[in-house]
Amino acid sequence: MKKDDLKKLIKPLVKECIHEVLLEEGLLSNVVSEVAKGMQGSLIVEAQKAPEAEKKTRQHQANKARAKLKEHRQKLMDSIGADAYNGVDLFEGTAPMSKQEASPSKGAPNLGSPTDSGVDISSLIGNASQVWRSIK
Repeated sequence: MKKDDLKKLIKPLVKECIHEVLLEEGLLSNVVSEVAKGMQGSLIVEAQKAPEAEKKTRQHQANKARAKLKEHRQKLMDSIGADAYNGVDLFEGTAPMSKQEASPSKGAPNLGSPTDSGVDISSLIGNASQVWRSIK
């Protein structure tokens, strides 16, 4: 059998088989639907708030928090006031914390208050020399 004769016999059979697989068994529709799903899923839309509206919202929340804190402080001061603790001022002679003391930066060592004089160690050096002399 010649090549051309074989081609004439096999071509209709292969064409019929491919047609059957693609259309009758639903392979083509599955491929098309998967491609369509893939194209729809890749769309990403980001919604952004207007910066001014967000800033106003934050400022409003901060104002509410300040008002609430001020009210709470006033209640505390009233409770400490005249009749509480027999008229003794519990915070007499104290000063409020500085901003540095209240919220130190991350990673900074806590060395205490910058206004604190600390411990006097000047006598240690003088006594140390006398101790060394007595040891010799």
